[in-house]
Amino acid sequence: MFPKDGDLKAGLRKADGLPAEPTADLFTPEPLEASVREELSKPAPTFWKEAMERLFKNKGAVVSLAILIILSVMAIVGPSMNEFTYREQHIPHSNLPPKISGLEWLGFNGKDVTGTDVYAERGVETNYWFGTDEFGRDVWTRVWKGTQISLFIALVAAFLDLLIGVVYGGVSAYYGGRIDNVMQRIIEILTGIPNLIVIILFILILEPGIRSIILAMIITGWVGMARVVRGQMLQLKGQEFVLASRTLGASDARLLRKHLLPNVMGPIIVTVMFTIPTAIFFEAFLSFIGLGLQAPLASLGVLIEDGYDAIRSFPYKLLIPAVVISLVMISFNLLADGLRDALDPKMRK
Repeated sequence: MFPKDGDLKAGLRKADGLPAEPTADLFTPEPLEASVREELSKPAPTFWKEAMERLFKNKGAVVSLAILIILSVMAIVGPSMNEFTYREQHIPHSNLPPKISGLEWLGFNGKDVTGTDVYAERGVETNYWFGTDEFGRDVWTRVWKGTQISLFIALVAAFLDLLIGVVYGGVSAYYGGRIDNVMQRIIEILTGIPNLIVIILFILILEPGIRSIILAMIITGWVGMARVVRGQMLQLKGQEFVLASRTLGASDARLLRKHLLPNVMGPIIVTVMFTIPTAIFFEAFLSFIGLGLQAPLASLGVLIEDGYDAIRSFPYKLLIPAVVISLVMISFNLLADGLRDALDPKMRK
């Protein structure tokens, strides 16, 4: 007779020094700490919530975001903080250096490069915070109005690049085949022509202005966005969740809207953040060489071009707009770097 299975298990348990029959005490789990229980009871954080947490842990990105908010607010309210307009001329007050009561120790003392108090010499009672230009126009108002115009041009150009690039790249990647080949050949033709030459030729055809600059920027500006979107969608459209959704009868529009586009939002946002400072640079460059906005309109490029001509005698005309445009471009680039790290799925815990 062979021993029964239960007797064999009981014998083995006795040989190991354990009771013949298992008791409930042997299988009682060790109680978890309160903090561990609380952590396990919380719902799993979403990808976007984790991304925001990583972003706000990046000190450089947070400081850059704060600077951009301050500059944006000043671009809106700065031109209306005194009684002057950005195009108002007052020849008797031309070329006055900056003067702010209480900040004389920072150099805002109304003295020129020779140390002469120009305000006292001319009997001017009004303090111009950033000084005046050769036509007596208030530089404070012109700087913030120029910041407003430069940001407006950059944001509109970036939005149009986003719209065209996402649609073009999404359609090219999703349908593939002959459609993708034709659309990519068009992109190759556009990228084969130097971007700067296309923009300059377009501006020469049209009258210089805000509209012509924006249109010139978006001729080839959307190509980079289209390539990013196409590359991301080519990786996603063959994955299981897309195949499952297509098997269940989802339409092409629903697949693009509900499954593909939300999964490429991270690279899209990062690309847009890098596009904005590039657009600001192009606007400033075109205005500096005389192909952008024309006086009395103010942009950061126009102000830098005006200040460059008088840098030896009146350095504040160049220094102030140069500091503002540097802060804008550096802040956008640092914020874009922070967003790139925050939206990287490999950084997710």
